[in-house]
Amino acid sequence: MSAPAPPVKKDGSCGDLEANCGSSGTATASTPRRRMVWKPLFASFFAALLLWAADTSVVRGGATRPPPLQLGYYLGSYSAHTSSPTTPPPIFKNSSSIVLVRKKPIFWMSVPIAPNFTTTLLSRWMAPAGDSRTADISIPALDGRASPVELSAAEIHEFSFTALDAAGRPRSLGGDYFEVDLSGPSWKSRPPLLDRGDGSYSLRLQVAPDFAGAFNLTVTLLFRSFEGLKMSPARLKYGRQLRKIPVIISRPDLSTGDGDGSASSPPALRTCRSSDFGQDFWWSGRWTRHGGKEREGECAVDDEGRYRCLAPDHPCERPWCTGPLGALESDGWVYSAHCSFKIFAGEQAWDCLAKKWIFFWGDSNHVDTVRNLLHFVLGRADVKQVPRRFDYNFTNPSNASQSVRITSIFNGHWNESMNYLGLQSLENKGFRRLLWRFFSAEERVPDVMILNSGLHDGVYWRSVRAFAGGAERAAEFWAEVVRRVRERGRAAPRVFYRTTIAAGGYAREMAFNPSKMEAFDGVLLEKLKEKGLLSGVIDDFDMTFPWHYDNRCSDGVHYGRAPAKKLWRDGQIGHHYFVDLMLGHVLLNAICGD
Repeated sequence: MSAPAPPVKKDGSCGDLEANCGSSGTATASTPRRRMVWKPLFASFFAALLLWAADTSVVRGGATRPPPLQLGYYLGSYSAHTSSPTTPPPIFKNSSSIVLVRKKPIFWMSVPIAPNFTTTLLSRWMAPAGDSRTADISIPALDGRASPVELSAAEIHEFSFTALDAAGRPRSLGGDYFEVDLSGPSWKSRPPLLDRGDGSYSLRLQVAPDFAGAFNLTVTLLFRSFEGLKMSPARLKYGRQLRKIPVIISRPDLSTGDGDGSASSPPALRTCRSSDFGQDFWWSGRWTRHGGKEREGECAVDDEGRYRCLAPDHPCERPWCTGPLGALESDGWVYSAHCSFKIFAGEQAWDCLAKKWIFFWGDSNHVDTVRNLLHFVLGRADVKQVPRRFDYNFTNPSNASQSVRITSIFNGHWNESMNYLGLQSLENKGFRRLLWRFFSAEERVPDVMILNSGLHDGVYWRSVRAFAGGAERAAEFWAEVVRRVRERGRAAPRVFYRTTIAAGGYAREMAFNPSKMEAFDGVLLEKLKEKGLLSGVIDDFDMTFPWHYDNRCSDGVHYGRAPAKKLWRDGQIGHHYFVDLMLGHVLLNAICGD
């Protein structure tokens, strides 16, 4: 039924709704007047009835979704109005509900660390989960396309999606842990993802123009409703790939810019300095490939288990890194973030580290990293392995006047032969005394501290709340250590927090799964920041995440196992170790960046 027709003028001067107007200027009869009043009332009532019916069908059916390109589903491309990597860009809306954006300057994206992270995580973790679980997602801007979506390089593209239950109904709570991967022939990254807490999520993509081409955007639902944070999460793993979407990244059209090309590319990455290891944002980096063959399989493992397909002095391609790319033994892969990293030659590394004392405290990935630094970078080929707990001076084999002191204390357990305590190891009085001794028994104290905890904590702590208590006590312990150093009139060490690795392959579903480790990293980092301890953050979680889907680069919990031409966990001969070797160079950038 259609709405009533608009009123018609009777004599060119009066309408049906004009009560005191007629052909003679006097009031019309009472019956026609009542009819005229009821017409608009009936129309309004009927329109309201239609709106109520439509709203009810959406709520009850749950299957009616907004069409693609609605605001809130495809949020568009945007650039920052300021150069700050942590300042949200201004967004302007037009009548077509597509986001309009500023066109300059484009910046490299990073992820601001949320304030009150622990409190927010605990409140959402303890909230009732409801009676439904996520089974699928809806990405209206990307779903159902007959051809790949085409996006412009350099700009940041943001897409929203909604979690759906098994019946296709939108969920109203967050807490799902999605693994997002963007990969091309020479590019691998983890697009940052925002959980809005209401069943909706958004992810961001950004690719440099140099790597324009064909990509795959893959979304996997690993855990649902914070279930990865439970003490025994393996039985709750969902682990289903929900989307693998082909994406074409095209070079920006300079003719559509503002004339100077400034809107077509982010600023060139500069080499990292110590001040670039800030503690207010997570990294959102990428692995890019240079100088190597396009297919990894063409670089064969040699008899020593190494991948030396590029000459050791093969140079980096600026701005993605500086120094000898071939030294990574990665067949051309290198990591960069909001700044790029220097790959150190042996002499440069020794010139930096000579006379320094570096103190490591964390899981056994530290053991691998220290050994790889010594073996691959510092020229100590005689060092085949190092123990979980040691305090050694290492001398430059080419210059006996140069040496570095390295102390490494395993924190998986106060008994170095045992595991699965993590931060709880500090409850042991003897272990605390051991740590105190390195900061009080000598005139000298360490110059740099590299702290980490996570993998063993994932097994020990029964809940996020319990871990938060352990993290608070650990931060108090290290704050007291540093305070006592200052009271002695000594310069306090520079303290860097190295985030936990993303457990790979089979280990993705275990007690130290990526969902739990990312949450624990956020909690411990916040506690250390509150004590004013940190000089910076080294985000190894972001570095390892693009390689964590299988066991090519890890045994599940270590990314730096020594090379060997032996059967690896994934059934192949040999394994890749360059991810941890890259971390070693990143550490050198933090230590030597000034």
